[in-house]
Amino acid sequence: MAAFPARTAAASWLARLSGACVVSGRPVPVTAVCYDSRSVVPGALFVAVPGFETDGHRYLRDALQRGATALLVQEDRRPLWEALAGETDATIVAVPDARRALAQAAAGFYGGPARKLGVIGVTGTDGKTTTVHLIAHLLESAGRPAGFMSSVAFSASGRSEARLNDTHMTTLEAPEIQAQLAAMVEAGRRYAVLEASSHGLALHRVDECAFDVAVFTTLSSDHLDFHGTLEEYREAKGRLFRMLDESPRKDVSKAAVLNADDPASAYFRSLTRAPSVTYAIDAPADVRAESVEAQGLASRFRLATPAGSGDVSVRLAGRYNVSNCLAAAAVGLSQGLSLDEIVRGLETFPGVPARLEPIEAGQPFRVVVDIASTPEALRRVLEVLRPATEGRLWAVFGCAGERDPGRRDGMGRVAGELADFTVLTNEDPRRENPDAIIEAIAAGLRQAGREDERDFVRVPDRREALRYAFQRAQPGDTVLLAGKGTEPSIIIGREHVPWDERRVARELLAELGRE
Repeated sequence: MAAFPARTAAASWLARLSGACVVSGRPVPVTAVCYDSRSVVPGALFVAVPGFETDGHRYLRDALQRGATALLVQEDRRPLWEALAGETDATIVAVPDARRALAQAAAGFYGGPARKLGVIGVTGTDGKTTTVHLIAHLLESAGRPAGFMSSVAFSASGRSEARLNDTHMTTLEAPEIQAQLAAMVEAGRRYAVLEASSHGLALHRVDECAFDVAVFTTLSSDHLDFHGTLEEYREAKGRLFRMLDESPRKDVSKAAVLNADDPASAYFRSLTRAPSVTYAIDAPADVRAESVEAQGLASRFRLATPAGSGDVSVRLAGRYNVSNCLAAAAVGLSQGLSLDEIVRGLETFPGVPARLEPIEAGQPFRVVVDIASTPEALRRVLEVLRPATEGRLWAVFGCAGERDPGRRDGMGRVAGELADFTVLTNEDPRRENPDAIIEAIAAGLRQAGREDERDFVRVPDRREALRYAFQRAQPGDTVLLAGKGTEPSIIIGREHVPWDERRVARELLAELGRE
């Protein structure tokens, strides 16, 4: 992340904290805001965040040894920090909620960058990443410089400067978000477009982002391991729309952009006073797609808006991507882009890495990489590839460990319904038993009437799984590699094993060509 000089006034990080009490020491300027004691640098503020596996308060002494000059602690963890008040000259500040305070302190340290940008947040179960990239491209191509943060990449100064997101996180922690926003301000950006996951919203990572536009894509059951119920999951996403009414007025228009094809839109609409702009393919809406046609792995449709209509050809496949285009168009309209600017932006959109990305190495069959890691996302991708495939449709995928287990048999059922042959493999098993995860997916395949060995196989080693499919694919077949996308590693236990799906696929295809 970009580094910025410490603020000259201590109040830059302290003044924004709600309910703060200075326990000991005096307010001091800090050189960084950290929540991991291993990243503490001399002069840093260390924020002790209670986590799911450990508690940051257990690392207060470690942070001090590394040079922290200020500690932000949570009031209800007093037994873990009270003794330090008489042992250190460092400033100790207690707050009711350390997660909220982390975002507030980071925003203060970086000078409140979100208040100097038009900030657009995109939430939903599927479609967030592509929609973020589409919106940023539309704004940029219309002369409205935009930075973006997505599960795929970050950019503070244009697409050409983007770097891949290697964190395995859709929405970063608050200090990284505020650092990126500050970098966008430094680079002269006018807008910031952020992917706002349910985790990021619930854990206050995007607090202090002063959102001007909230975009809803789709809602289906996901992340129930974290949220517990679909209602709580929906409520977490709803925070984005509530935040529209909390953010200050700027020189950009506020808007709630809603997918009218999804019944959950009514709920999100009820959460804000901001003007709404709806989009849809099937339902009545402000922005609509008419006469949608599939053209291989591209699409053509007529864009109908209050500003007029225009024909659009995009290098994106599937009705779901047409819907993402409509979301971006609706945002563009809310910000005053003309119909011509929107059409031109959509038609020049280059796509998103690892979103239905073809891998070409001279092989006689199609290979496509996609991040699809939920049942609905996998369904949408396979439904796009099915009519574009002359031969057999292969699916190679797994499911992440320590994540919503409901994905597993759901993805198995989808593959059983739509793929001709499935290769089950590791994704990120983490500390779960990889064989147990694969068996849960296999159970879904069997529910769809598929049989072991005849319709699917288990190849836990992901490289060998890709090799298995490539060696058996025939001319006219399509092999979908789903789940990893641009992620740079496979997490096995606590180890991050380096992995690049697209590079490995090219290597294996090159080997196949030499055989």
